Amino acid sequence: MIYSSLTERLKNQHKTIASVIIKLNNRRIQLHSVRGKWSIHENIAHLAKYQPVFIDRMRKILAIDNPTFEVYKAENDDEFEIYCAFTTYELLKKISADREVIYHLINSLPKDKLERIGIHPKFGKLTIMEWLEFFLLHESHHLYTIFQLAHSGGNKLKQ
Repeated sequence: MIYSSLTERLKNQHKTIASVIIKLNNRRIQLHSVRGKWSIHENIAHLAKYQPVFIDRMRKILAIDNPTFEVYKAENDDEFEIYCAFTTYELLKKISADREVIYHLINSLPKDKLERIGIHPKFGKLTIMEWLEFFLLHESHHLYTIFQLAHSGGNKLKQ
């Protein structure tokens, strides 16, 4: 069993996207307001594409002892461009559907399975619980970026 705040974030954190972009038109969502940085849409595509990667990683950790993973980089993933071609609405639907898979997968695990380990190249050995925390923190970083882009008024982001 995972602790309640983690469960709540896993279940609902992604829903922030819709509330942040609800008043934006598609032009604004697609806008590259910072040169060389992703648009709101590309940030959403990244979140949508990473969820199946995360599901695969969790399944691998459950099936193999101490698997090692590479750092995920969208620019090295040919499927990222495919996800960018989806509409924002389609991406939000994909995120919700895959989140259900993640939620049920994680919440169905007994305590001993939550302790299984996968090895991250930067952070080392992480339990499934730690991978989940990392996943949600990574997502929240992109949610913050989406919020900044949605409210930047066309101004450059301060980095």
